[in-house]
Amino acid sequence: MRRIGVLMSLASDDPAGQTRLTAFLQGLEQLGWIDGRNVRIDTRWAAGDAEHIRKYAAELVALAPDVILATGSSTLGPLQQASRAVPIVFVVVPDPVGAGFVESLAQPGGNATGFTQFEYGISGKWVELLKQIAPGVTRAAVLRDPATAAGAGQFAAIQAVAPSVGVEISPINVRDAPEIERGVTAFARGSNKGLIVPASALTTVHRELIIKLAAQRRLPAVYFERSFVTGGGLISYGPDLVEQYRRGAGYVDRILKGEKPANLPVQAPTKYELAINLKTAKALGLEVSPMLLARADEVIK
Repeated sequence: MRRIGVLMSLASDDPAGQTRLTAFLQGLEQLGWIDGRNVRIDTRWAAGDAEHIRKYAAELVALAPDVILATGSSTLGPLQQASRAVPIVFVVVPDPVGAGFVESLAQPGGNATGFTQFEYGISGKWVELLKQIAPGVTRAAVLRDPATAAGAGQFAAIQAVAPSVGVEISPINVRDAPEIERGVTAFARGSNKGLIVPASALTTVHRELIIKLAAQRRLPAVYFERSFVTGGGLISYGPDLVEQYRRGAGYVDRILKGEKPANLPVQAPTKYELAINLKTAKALGLEVSPMLLARADEVIK
């Protein structure tokens, strides 16, 4: 009986988290690994809480698993602090080299390898999309988690593109739900404003609140991932995160069969998707151009 640990950054009742974990388990089953038959899978759900992540990271390492799946930078860091020996496959990590998780993408060199979330440059697309779907926007707030290095990288890419499309950028540093509510409410006073929500475990955990605030304050908002749009958000652009979990199963399989994380190259996303919620656009009084609709991979009516 082999053993796999899984540290999820989301809450156990989060539909997006359940969908991603299911994709990972299905990927394992397709490769012959069945939970309870020839492998035991121990899963912990941290709900975006840093203290819980540290606690569960230590718990999983103490179980001496053959490999651990780490979901995002917020879980990978504590897992590597707990052990530099247990093999780790990570998914949805923006900059593993810059964060010090691996030595290089081609030769990770340590106990971790996996799948990057995106290049920081993609963040510039969000401000371009905001201007395309809501041409009247002249100021946009960026919900930034100051606790993650990826927050600074994404913000810098957004800031670099914003002047070329005539948008002034304001960061809103957020650490919890009350800060998100206060920050968005204070920013929303006035007109011609929009919202950009970059990738972080914090924004994913609080996505229902963010979507609700954007609707209440009539802020056109661009998100990094489609689950925000299926939940009522306006528009998103980013990698297919569910696909990353399926691919993660492939790396877990290779490690269980004897390969070392140090020798498995870190891989970039292979599929990006654009999602638009037309119902939300209508509620905001926005007319979505046929050109933008034609580019969309998913349109919610």
